Amino acid sequence: MTTPVLHPRVLHLGADDDVAIALEPMAKGSPVDDVVAVDDIPSGHKIALRDLPAGTLVHKYGHVIGMTATAVRAGEHVHTHNLTMPPNATEVATSGPAAVVPEVPADLPRTFQGIVRPDGRVATRNYIGVLTTVNCSATVAKQIVRRTEDEIAEMHAEGVDGVVALTHGTGCGMANSGPGWDVLRRTLTGYARHPNIGGLVVVGLGCEINVMRSLVDEMELPDWLPQSSFTIQDVGGTAAAVKEGVRRVREMADAMRGTPRRPVGVEHLVLGMQCGGSDAWSALTANPALGVASDYLVALGATSMLGETPEIYGAEQMLAERATSDAVREKLMERITWWERYTAAQGTTIDGNPSPGNKAGGITTILEKSLGSVAKGGQSPLAEIVDYATVPTAKGFVFMDTPGYDPVSATGMVAGGANIIAFTTGRGSVFGSRPVPTVKLATNSELATRMSGDIDVDCSGVVEAGVPLEEMGRRVYRRLIEVASGDRSQSEDLGLGGEEIVPWQIGAVL
Repeated sequence: MTTPVLHPRVLHLGADDDVAIALEPMAKGSPVDDVVAVDDIPSGHKIALRDLPAGTLVHKYGHVIGMTATAVRAGEHVHTHNLTMPPNATEVATSGPAAVVPEVPADLPRTFQGIVRPDGRVATRNYIGVLTTVNCSATVAKQIVRRTEDEIAEMHAEGVDGVVALTHGTGCGMANSGPGWDVLRRTLTGYARHPNIGGLVVVGLGCEINVMRSLVDEMELPDWLPQSSFTIQDVGGTAAAVKEGVRRVREMADAMRGTPRRPVGVEHLVLGMQCGGSDAWSALTANPALGVASDYLVALGATSMLGETPEIYGAEQMLAERATSDAVREKLMERITWWERYTAAQGTTIDGNPSPGNKAGGITTILEKSLGSVAKGGQSPLAEIVDYATVPTAKGFVFMDTPGYDPVSATGMVAGGANIIAFTTGRGSVFGSRPVPTVKLATNSELATRMSGDIDVDCSGVVEAGVPLEEMGRRVYRRLIEVASGDRSQSEDLGLGGEEIVPWQIGAVL
C-alpha cells in the first residue's frame, strides 16, 4: 500500500474508487471536488464520488468493500444504511501487490538485548507464571499473584520482570477429547513452555477433567525451567493453597535473580500482530506502518504472525497470492471455508464481526475492515498457515487461524511462541498480554492525545502530516526493538495483561 495522496477535505485512495474519506467532519452542502455533500459526513466516513445504482459494487483502496443496498447519490454519506455485503463476497475478492522482500535500511538495528535460555530459545521478558488446570483454581492463582506481584515488580532491575496468573474459564465440564480439548491443552502448554516464563507453578483443584499429572507430563517442560505443581484439595484448601503458592513463587523469584540480557539477532523475535478498536485510519496509518516493520523483521530472518481469520474475509486472495506453495494457499482457503460454515452453524455470518465502535469510526463491512487488517502483514511471502496456539515451523511471515476477538487471538499467538505483540488501534484499546509485552500503535492523533498513557507510537502522521509510510514503519520497528530489549511498553507500566488470557473455547459445555 503506497502513501495516500492528500486533498483539501477528503482522501482519495484509488483513481477509480467510488468513495472518498472525509478528513474532518463535513457539513451538508460542503463542496468536495466535483460533488457537493448532501449529508453531514463524520470524520473518517465515506462520501460517494458518483451516482451508484442499487446493487453496485463499491470500491475503496481499489478493492470491493460492499454493495449498495439502495441507490446512492453523488455526495451522499455511504455507510451501514446504504452499503451491505455482496452475496458472493469471497468471489469478488481482489488481488494485492506481489510478494516482496524489502531491503532493510542500514540504520535499523539488527540485534536486541534478549534473554537466552539454556535450550537456545530467546525471551523478551522473565516472568513467573502461575498456571491453572481449571477455572476452579483461578481465584487461588490470582490471590498468589496479588500477594507477590509488588515485591517481585521491585526485582525488575535484578532480571525478574514479574509474576502473572495464567488462568482460564474452563478445564472441566468438557469432553476430554476433540477440538476443544486439543485447543485448551495446546494453549496451556504453549504458555508453560514459553521462553518468557522463567519459573512455573501449576495449581489445580484436584477433581477436574483436565487432570494435573497428565497435563504436566504432556507439557514436556524443559529441564532448566524451575517448576512445581499442587492441588488445592491435596494441600488442605484455599487458604493453605494460597500460602503454599506464595512460598513457591518467592523461592523461584529469588532463584531467578541476576538473569542477564545479551545482544542477539532479531531473527529470534516472533512478532504477533493484532488490531482492535479499528477505525477508517487503521488501513492508512498504523496497519501499513506495522506492515513495513513486519517486512523488515522478516527480511532479517524473524517470524511475523498475522491472525484473526474472520478479519481477512474478502481480502484472503491478497494473502493467498503471496503463498510460497500450493499447500499453504489451499490451507488458507480451507480455513476461510471452515469459518463460513462455523458462523452459519452459529446462526450468524462473518460480517457480524465489525463492532459498533468500528462502525462509528467509519468501517462499514467486514470486507472494508479486512483490507485494513491484511495491511499489517506487509508484502512478505506467506510461508505457513498454523492452527490456533501452534508454534510455527517456518521462519518468515506466517498466518495463525484465530478468531477476530483480540484477547482470544493474542492468547493463541502467545501460546504459539510470540515474544512481542504489536497492537494497532483507532478507537482506543487498554490491552496487554503478559508475559509478553504489547506495543500499541495509534491510527490518529486525536486518540494518541486523548489516551496518551496507553499509546507507544502515534502513526497518524502518515495521513495528517505526510510522513512517508516507510519512515513510520522504521519508527515502529525501532520501538519494537527497544521494548524487546527490556524497555517497558505503556501497557506494562499500567499493569495490563493479566486478565486478557482467553483461550479459544470450542465445543459443548457439559
